[in-house]
Amino acid sequence: MTRTALYGPQFAAQPHAHYARLRDRGPLAPVELAPGIDAWLVTDYHVALEVLRDTETWTRDSRVWQATQPADSPIMPMLGWRPTALFNDGAVHARYRQVITDSVGIIEPHLLQRDTTAVAEQLIAEFAHAGKADILAQYAYRLPLLILCSWYGIPDQDLDRISAAMNRSFESSTGAIAAYADLVAVVTGLVAERRTAPRHDLISAFINHPARLADDEVVRHITLTLMAGHEPTANLAANALLRMLSDDRYAGSLHSGALSAHDAVNEVLWTDPPLSNFAPHYARHDIVFHGTAIAPDQPVLISYASANAQAALPASESESLGGSYAHLAWGAGPHRCPARQPAVLMAVTAIEYLISRLTDLRLAVPTDRIRWRQGPVHRALVSLPVTFTAL
Repeated sequence: MTRTALYGPQFAAQPHAHYARLRDRGPLAPVELAPGIDAWLVTDYHVALEVLRDTETWTRDSRVWQATQPADSPIMPMLGWRPTALFNDGAVHARYRQVITDSVGIIEPHLLQRDTTAVAEQLIAEFAHAGKADILAQYAYRLPLLILCSWYGIPDQDLDRISAAMNRSFESSTGAIAAYADLVAVVTGLVAERRTAPRHDLISAFINHPARLADDEVVRHITLTLMAGHEPTANLAANALLRMLSDDRYAGSLHSGALSAHDAVNEVLWTDPPLSNFAPHYARHDIVFHGTAIAPDQPVLISYASANAQAALPASESESLGGSYAHLAWGAGPHRCPARQPAVLMAVTAIEYLISRLTDLRLAVPTDRIRWRQGPVHRALVSLPVTFTAL
């Protein structure tokens, strides 16, 4: 059986061509997540919804599969079982998810927008005089990190360490295991501090929740929500800004066009979602699903990007996807992302503030020189170089 590698430079450069070929093979396609790590990828929109909504046939518990894999596999930071909402079902999942929604729920939208604007101004001030910047590294990537660490009460001296650890974990390559362990170590120390000296922050909110999570459960959920809140949000903002700077339909939108930053964000949730292939599921028993035999030790991932492309979309490329919200970028069913609204608010606010402050904002290189990071689960830029009128 020929499997398509979802890693390496060829896939990163042309993922949609690979998805099209995979869809030609049927609604499930054999793929490789990392060298020697096989999986099935759901490429069909309606079949993806079946899997995401059917908790009787499918489980998110990866331990049967994990027992067959080397402990040091670089994919483990993304797929290895942990006591979190992501890898559990039923009552356990409901308990964990409630902790997340209640804790994250203390972030009022107007406060998040205020903080996003303040951090945006701080970051823009650092490069506005230069007339050029890597908007990914100097803005989109740092902005959600600074905001999240402020809300979690993470000290400034830990920011670079946490950022590097999350970056390496998402790439599922050499060093991912060590990077994830380093992230857990930082969070473990912070949780221990809050146990003895609580603060008004998200770490203390997780600790003091009525569900009374054990220390390891608290650590793993803080790690999960940091990873889910930072990288995908940063890449959502960067991918949407790239869309606005490279798509002629947005030519006037950087100032007063009909298409907005919100439209661009929603479009990339359709076409280039920051988490392109994820939501690992496992059959509860041997099954034949849409003609494919699947065993409990075989991971089945959802390709949000492929499923969205296969779905019924506007007939003309000149039409905007910005008004359609039926994409699967946030998932579906009981595991649908509980923090999608804060992520969109942060990304849209960051883009709107940037384009309001910088005039003549444009790409510094042709679009065919824009490069994408390698990795099986994300759609993330290597850099986003721009020029503008210096302030």
